[in-house]
Amino acid sequence: MMEYKGYIGNVEFDDEANIFHGEVINLRDVVTFQGEAVKQLRKAFRDSVDDYLKFCGERGESPEKPYSGKFMVRVEPELHKAVAMHAKIEHKSLNAWVHDTLELASK
Repeated sequence: MMEYKGYIGNVEFDDEANIFHGEVINLRDVVTFQGEAVKQLRKAFRDSVDDYLKFCGERGESPEKPYSGKFMVRVEPELHKAVAMHAKIEHKSLNAWVHDTLELASK
């Protein structure tokens, strides 16, 4: 993976074409890049992100920002109650408990 200006590029190698190709994965818009060598790939990734930002500016649109850190999760009432109880037992807010649990699970 590669990162530039908060955007993350995922890279794969196409053995038949003998080329690396990638896509910015933390956008809904499709932003791709490719290169035959690592140096070329890095430049293509940065250029693609810069082109995306420029394109948005030219259209008067705000570029999609990488994740805001906020998301809504819908669960059944029983699970909501159980999670809230776990948070209270640990003397944490529900948000802090979910954050800590997700952080632990993502490692």
